Amino acid sequence: MLPVAVALVVLAGGGTAAWSLLGGDDGKPDARTAAVDGFLDAWARGDADRAGAHTDRPAAASARLTKLAEDLPARKVSLVRGAPTDQGGHRFRATFRLPGGGTWAYDSSAPVVRADGRWVVRWSPAVLHPRLTEGSELALRPDTGNRGELRAADGSPLGGLAPALVGSPGKSGLQYRYDKRLAGRPADSVAIVGTSTGRTLATLHTAEGRRGEPVRTTLDPAVQRAAEGALKGLDKNAAVVAVRPSTGEILAAADNPPTGANRSLRGRYAAGSDFKVITAAALIGKGVRGDTPVPCPRYERVNGQRFENQDLFALPAGSTFREGFARSCNTGIIGLRDRLDDDSLSEAAGWFGIGPEWNAGTTTYDGSVPRTTGENDKAAAMIGQGRVEASPLVMASVAATVKDGTFRQPVLVPDAAGKRAKATAPLPAGTAAELRSLMRAVVTEGSGEALRGLPGEPGAKTGTAEFGTDSPPRTHAWFIGYQGDLAFSVLIEDGGSGGADAGPVAAEFLEAVAAGG
Repeated sequence: MLPVAVALVVLAGGGTAAWSLLGGDDGKPDARTAAVDGFLDAWARGDADRAGAHTDRPAAASARLTKLAEDLPARKVSLVRGAPTDQGGHRFRATFRLPGGGTWAYDSSAPVVRADGRWVVRWSPAVLHPRLTEGSELALRPDTGNRGELRAADGSPLGGLAPALVGSPGKSGLQYRYDKRLAGRPADSVAIVGTSTGRTLATLHTAEGRRGEPVRTTLDPAVQRAAEGALKGLDKNAAVVAVRPSTGEILAAADNPPTGANRSLRGRYAAGSDFKVITAAALIGKGVRGDTPVPCPRYERVNGQRFENQDLFALPAGSTFREGFARSCNTGIIGLRDRLDDDSLSEAAGWFGIGPEWNAGTTTYDGSVPRTTGENDKAAAMIGQGRVEASPLVMASVAATVKDGTFRQPVLVPDAAGKRAKATAPLPAGTAAELRSLMRAVVTEGSGEALRGLPGEPGAKTGTAEFGTDSPPRTHAWFIGYQGDLAFSVLIEDGGSGGADAGPVAAEFLEAVAAGG
């Protein structure tokens, strides 16, 4: 009976070897063929030590195979044993599925030698590839040139803008979320490189690449640069968000530190006194107006719990709701709690889009305003404390809703945003106009004096949000507002006062926008 060769296919990660018949009439593979099969099977399965044991230089072979798996991390390896060589070994065909897609195939051979009474593969680097030597190795040269771009609203590449939002490929941010669209198919190459120098000696294969698709965002480069510039120099975690009231487009999302967490869209904070915009909307629905007399004492007790104004300030007798709102009077707002029931604040929050899940084309924290449970919980919620939470994006959207009169869900990637959330109900008639009057008073006669003198009649609301268990409590600084068709929020973690600390950041931002970023 003549010798017969049958191909062996061995797959990475498992699979059953189809042993050839070569040599004996008893139907068993001869020992030389079995040595080659054992080597190829172990190599394809990623077992470098077992593959090395089928050679005359186990340690050297194992080390080389381990290094190859690191330098050429194939998704799949197929090894097909071919015809025998004149020296009793076997030719084989190796096929690598490359990480970026595509395959690379080549032919090599595994000679055999008898050592310690058995047949084994005679090891040299040329077994792995016929052009390898002791001083060279295989390496994957990744290609990033085919990755699609993340773009601004005007079509320009984002480049280094909004790094916390953009993230990195395969790890975080928009680069991670839209990886399949952006990645395309990289034109990776396989090369022979010098072991000691890493220098490319020969390129053996270059995959056929395919350009990834671009992803366009709503970010305005000039507004984004202005937001990032306003945060430079701060030694605290902070964020600036800008939204276009007429459309809901997110124009800027800046974070400090710039490569840290994405606080601007995903941060979760006590809303503090900026939430009084929503509380005011609820109270306006119950008949309160700007000229309604509302006392503003230094503190207000609710079932024994003491609520205070910042620095224990008080307003003179005869003060109005407008004056208290402008100065961010906690006690005056809380003193109106009897006008609201436990559903009032969560209902009013729904007018501003807080409650439904947003589909912005990126991960966002969309705020939480639970139904209150009792007088003390209601009192805390009315000033944005207790269980009321929001992100800088949410608070920028609150300002945008006041300016436009209609909640328009913020969006960052329009073609991926899907169905946009709607307000649970529109703002009651006249509410937006009353709120604009109140927010304008914050600038002209209250704690938003940082914007005083800027053009366009900006409106604002300052906020100080208590957090933690220290006494006195530590505070985040908030400042929200609008100017023309631009709404914004500023948050400084552990930042002190909204008016004194976040206000100047807001003013610097608006001035930079006016100057073109």
